[in-house]
Amino acid sequence: MGFPPGAAVVRALLLLGLIGLTAGCAARGPAPPPNQDNLCEIFRENPRWYDYARDAEREWGTPIATQMAFIQQESSFRSHVRPDRDRLLGVVPWRRPSSAYGYAQAQDPVWGEYRADAGSLTARRTHMKYATDFIGWYNVRTQRMTGVSLQNAEHLYLAYHEGQGGYNRGTWRNKPGVQRAARQVAERADRYERQLSSCESQFRCRRFYQVAPFCR
Repeated sequence: MGFPPGAAVVRALLLLGLIGLTAGCAARGPAPPPNQDNLCEIFRENPRWYDYARDAEREWGTPIATQMAFIQQESSFRSHVRPDRDRLLGVVPWRRPSSAYGYAQAQDPVWGEYRADAGSLTARRTHMKYATDFIGWYNVRTQRMTGVSLQNAEHLYLAYHEGQGGYNRGTWRNKPGVQRAARQVAERADRYERQLSSCESQFRCRRFYQVAPFCR
């Protein structure tokens, strides 16, 4: 029995959708922290993340709490996350709306700029070391191009989402969802900062050869 006209196209689209779903299921990475409202708990579960964020703060100036608030907003600490695919015919998974990928949801063009300027050819968006460093690098560029302070998490995030050119043009002003997300980032950064002040010493001095107050 033959297929009706157009059935081959539909079958091909369904096959592509199945391949996309399978590829998505194959993505691996560390499980995200179960309690993302407490930075101390996040670092207790992943102490190396503290080291990476601390190194990025020293290199670029963005506070640890702000870096981690960005990552929580962008990926909920999921290492291999990408934007959801658009749906062809309302059903079949199709192209993604952007090339954003990894902890910091960096897109292909700006990630290429980062690797050429400050990172390395082996830098991966799925590794927290490079995600924190990328955020620090990007925020320094924001500071230089827009004048936003590295202490202003809300407006740093607006520029992160819209790009520095979009921020200067005020594209975020007509986007209440983006403004709401930026406020959430700022509130979380403040909360993370308060939490970190109560527990940071345990991450600085967790190795047997480190003695307060001479820890890194």
